[in-house]
Amino acid sequence: MSTHLPTADLRDPDSAARTARMRDALRAAAFTADGLLELLGAPAYAALARSETVPALRATRGDGPLATLVRLFLLQRPVPYDRAAAALPVDDCLADGWLVRDGDEVRASVDVRPYGGPDGQDWWIVSDLGCAVGGAGGIRAAEEAAGVDRAQLVLGVGGASTTLAGLTVRTPVAKVLDLGTGSGIQALHASPYATEVTATDLNPRALRIAGLTLALSGVPAADLREGSLFDPVGEETYDLIVSNPPFVISPGARLTYRDGGMGGDDLCRTIVQQAAAHLNDGGYCQLLANWQHVEGEDWRDRLRSWVPRGCDAWIVQREVQDVTQYAELWLRDAGDHRTGPEEYAARYDAWLEEFEARRTKAVGFGWITLRKSGAADPSITVEEWPHPVEQPLGSAVVQHFERQDYLRATDDAALLAGRFRLADEVVQEQVGLPGAEDPEHVVLRQNRGMRRATKVDTVGAGFAGVCDGSLPAGRILDAIAQLVGEDPVLLRDRTPDAIRTLVEQGFLEPVETGKD
Repeated sequence: MSTHLPTADLRDPDSAARTARMRDALRAAAFTADGLLELLGAPAYAALARSETVPALRATRGDGPLATLVRLFLLQRPVPYDRAAAALPVDDCLADGWLVRDGDEVRASVDVRPYGGPDGQDWWIVSDLGCAVGGAGGIRAAEEAAGVDRAQLVLGVGGASTTLAGLTVRTPVAKVLDLGTGSGIQALHASPYATEVTATDLNPRALRIAGLTLALSGVPAADLREGSLFDPVGEETYDLIVSNPPFVISPGARLTYRDGGMGGDDLCRTIVQQAAAHLNDGGYCQLLANWQHVEGEDWRDRLRSWVPRGCDAWIVQREVQDVTQYAELWLRDAGDHRTGPEEYAARYDAWLEEFEARRTKAVGFGWITLRKSGAADPSITVEEWPHPVEQPLGSAVVQHFERQDYLRATDDAALLAGRFRLADEVVQEQVGLPGAEDPEHVVLRQNRGMRRATKVDTVGAGFAGVCDGSLPAGRILDAIAQLVGEDPVLLRDRTPDAIRTLVEQGFLEPVETGKD
């Protein structure tokens, strides 16, 4: 099978025009995220995400343009030339290498997957054949389909990339760096709000495919640079650095797209520690990461030690796997479970040997966000939150750091003089035995963003319930003290910590004086 990739290049007017005609044809055929769902139906659409293609093959037995495009680019089945010509400017696609002709049939050279942008854009993600449909155990098949060594394969959109895209701060900025761009998904997301986008990758094939993703989606080309980590950008600085790096903690570096090639979690640590030098003041660095849980060490302290001077940080652990679960996950990802029993056992043992040598008992997965604040007393929050959240979370990330700024600058006296508003969609739950006069405890619960829940006492619940921004916190506490028969001075003394917790977690929002 050929290693050929399309040659679409927006710098070449003729190629750019052919790409535009292909993009127009994809839109005209409804080869979009919404169009796929309508054609395939929810069960077949969901099955395709699980790498099960039979339902989609049945749904595309017709000869309409959309069915043809699904068979070509998603299912990677050859179709008759005439059928392809009814759906695409087929000679343009052959000229630029999106399609390859075999006698009376044509086949796709790459996977092209419809992808809905955050503001309703119709985009398309390009990847190697089989690397979007392949899923667990699909890498061996993808290697054969793409005709390249598996170490150089470029994957398409997946759960990690969409998670990071949802987390990313989306405010207009001058410069964005997508570190380890892969198929270009994060660079694509940056295109609507960044003046300049730079995308780097160690794998030159990834840079070519990222360029195809951007060209086919009709967004401005990124500055594509080959190299490891920050090497390709020298001393340049950015307003936002975003990275879905090869974070898998593995023995060796077999697969470029997932294995970092450094020992343990050193690759993620290196990105975090070097990011500050490449951030403008107020800039963010956001990445997904894996980290070791080392015997005898607190994982939170390990991650705090990564944060560079002058940066605030918010680190959220979403999942933890013991070393056997972790090894099995990534052995399946590489298709090693399909090898002979002895070969599989040897590779499994190599993973466990590596973990034992590093005293690693488990591996955590989560999000890391840095903000270059320059604060002498930085805010570093490291927490575990395995519960469902509401994506996108980009605005919640900004609000988290705004709250940290407020709390850092506000002493207790100013806190009690301040005014607060209960955040939107916060509800109160009372927990206790049926028929009891008083609840055992009260829970405040968010239905937006991080969807946190926190226990409060009756004073805390009463305080939050009347916060509408009209009265200073101290006056509210004085009124509560009168109602419950408590000394108002003592109540003022013991309540600021509880108010700070409610502000820090986003249940209460500070209201600027004179503003509604």
